[in-house]
Amino acid sequence: MKFTPVVFIMKAVAAALEQMPRFNSSLSEDGQKLTLKKYINIGVAVDTPNGLVVPVFKDVNKKSITELSRELTTISKKARDGKLTAGEMQGGCFTISSIGGLGTTHFAPIVNAPEVAILGVSKSAMEPVWNGKEFVPRLMMPISLSFDHRVIDGADGARFITIINNMLSDIRRLVM
Repeated sequence: MKFTPVVFIMKAVAAALEQMPRFNSSLSEDGQKLTLKKYINIGVAVDTPNGLVVPVFKDVNKKSITELSRELTTISKKARDGKLTAGEMQGGCFTISSIGGLGTTHFAPIVNAPEVAILGVSKSAMEPVWNGKEFVPRLMMPISLSFDHRVIDGADGARFITIINNMLSDIRRLVM
């Protein structure tokens, strides 16, 4: 079984959504009603020959890394083959857009309304990191969070991305 970074990111995002439920919500078109979701369904943007599509993975917080990996493989193939159903692209609470495979090192994703936040993932690279005594090589993955400031303030955005960073810095937390 092949595990891509995306499944670990999905689990880290699910953990962050559980801890900070305002990110797991939708805002009405007029901006007057916020609906907090009782489920964690995460959309993952997939590049296809016919353009970008966002299949939705249901109840990510309740699935294992292995289950998510299988589902991601199956759904991504369906997306590239143009065989996704409308139902497979509905019901998302939060979106992950990973363009690291295209070589991009940084970008600012745009929130997929009516969702209130999106995580952008760029290309990982080995970089020198100071550990207090010396520089050591460390795999670094740039991530960026865009969010609707009508719902989420900057401090909560920083807290949310810190949860994700902490989870991804030790993926053992995600597989237990």
